Amino acid sequence: MQNDNAPRRIIRDKETGKKTGLSRTTRWRLERAGKFPKSVKLTEHAVGHYEDEIDAWIAARRSTAA
Repeated sequence: MQNDNAPRRIIRDKETGKKTGLSRTTRWRLERAGKFPKSVKLTEHAVGHYEDEIDAWIAARRSTAA
C-alpha cells in the first residue's frame, strides 16, 4: 500500500527499459503516439518516468494480453 503523502518515485531511462523490456526508440515512438506514459524532464539532458505510471501501463498491457 502506497502512502498518499509520499513523493512519487521517478525512474530513469535504463530502469524503465528493464521494467518494460522495450528499447528506448520503441518507448519514444509509443510516447509520441500517446500509447506510453509521458517522460518527465529532470535536467537539460536527463529524463525519467513516474514509476507508478509505468507499473500501471505494464498492468494494463498484461490484462489486455490475457
